[in-house]
Amino acid sequence: MRIFKPEGQIITTDENKRFLSNPFALRDAFYSEAMLEGRVTRCDSEHNLHVDLGCMKGIIPRNEGAVGIEEGTVRDIALISRVNKPVAFVITGFRSDGNGGTLALLSRKRVQNDCSREYISSLRAGDVIPATVTHIEGFGVFCDIGAGISALMPIDSISVSRIPHPSARFMPGQNIFAVVKGIDENGRITLSHKELLGTWEENAAMFSVGETVPGIVRSVEKYGIFVELAPNLAGLAEFSDGVEAGCHASVYIKSIIPSKMKIKLIIVDCFDADYPVEAPKYFIKSGRIDRWIYSPEISDKVIESEF
Repeated sequence: MRIFKPEGQIITTDENKRFLSNPFALRDAFYSEAMLEGRVTRCDSEHNLHVDLGCMKGIIPRNEGAVGIEEGTVRDIALISRVNKPVAFVITGFRSDGNGGTLALLSRKRVQNDCSREYISSLRAGDVIPATVTHIEGFGVFCDIGAGISALMPIDSISVSRIPHPSARFMPGQNIFAVVKGIDENGRITLSHKELLGTWEENAAMFSVGETVPGIVRSVEKYGIFVELAPNLAGLAEFSDGVEAGCHASVYIKSIIPSKMKIKLIIVDCFDADYPVEAPKYFIKSGRIDRWIYSPEISDKVIESEF
């Protein structure tokens, strides 16, 4: 069974490098219909993608650039945006480049069709899969879940702690894990992420009363200030003037109350900082989730996800 990964994850593998090492190896890849990856060096005026194969130049004709391009259901920006990035493809043939050399003809669409048939069609809600963040919008992030096939992760599915924008969690090109949230009648997949970041108890276990720890101010209300300690855990500090959402803080942990899912904090200091986005700490990286319960058993409030 072939394994389909988000684009960019096989370009540096030994097998991929071997196939791109010389023209004879490329011929072997053609006859074996091997899936390869190469970097797009340009998109010409006709929206054909030119690919660096190391030992040879390759070209992906516009109509072979992505599933849906020919039908008009996918816009050409899906091709233009691949410049200087890896793409997956199979070699469909060879022809003269007009200058005495050889040009490899490539198809990305064929790999995407195979990925949809052999992998995407088998996914079910609750499956935990690898993904790569490709594009960030205010309402969510688009992720490559295999061979450049895109799925949406809405902002409210990224973490339990609310964020002002998905860029607070992710950056383009970041490799992550996700869980399949739903599949519509057209086969389009929606993803979730928060279920992989641990329950309230799992996150609270990383902290102790009496500690002073870093946090990010996520919300300032009249009754208090919510400070994120981890993507799936926030605590509440008393209201204080001069504190704004987005500020970094050092906070003293006053109490941890599992029955109420509350962590009481005291803000020691609050300041502006431009720290890099931290990689997520995953409690689940594979398998399948049928039901995920965030709240502790002793809590009256039940927060859960069902797939």
